[in-house]
Amino acid sequence: MLTKTPFPAKAPTMTETRFAPGPQSLRSLRDTLGCFGTGVTVVTTMCDLGPLAMTANSFAAVSLDPALVLWSPAKGSTRHAAFTGADHFIIHVMADDQLALAQHFAGDGLDFDGVDWAPSDDGQPLLAGCLARFECARHAVHDGGDHSIILGQVLRAAHRPGTGLIFKRGEYGGFSGFV
Repeated sequence: MLTKTPFPAKAPTMTETRFAPGPQSLRSLRDTLGCFGTGVTVVTTMCDLGPLAMTANSFAAVSLDPALVLWSPAKGSTRHAAFTGADHFIIHVMADDQLALAQHFAGDGLDFDGVDWAPSDDGQPLLAGCLARFECARHAVHDGGDHSIILGQVLRAAHRPGTGLIFKRGEYGGFSGFV
């Protein structure tokens, strides 16, 4: 059941939507999660059909020593099995001028026509122009409900100056600066 309640007295008067997560409130949960802005990544690997990519915003640092990162592909994705079974993959952090690339791989993960890429030392698709990248070996795969949680051990990493692409409330944007 969804209810609208005013915030505490110290905050400006506004309403909030309160709910218990469940099948009847999936849209509200998605909207609530969307309030947290994230960076945008494209994860790549080689599969039987050639280079494969998937756009994801479910990326996080896990550990500095050992260097571990995670990302979470949806189990309903046609690319899920290829990524959960991949021994190696690369997580590319998209720069703010790479919206078209992020949108491209959100749709078709096998279409590398016109994409500037080269094989990495491990033979994985390495995309040009990204803000940062993490070349990983699969460390573990865990169940995460309707997603899998893939832990990668970072073998090599790189970054450059620039601004990242941001995803929040279902929309892409940039970062306007520090507060």
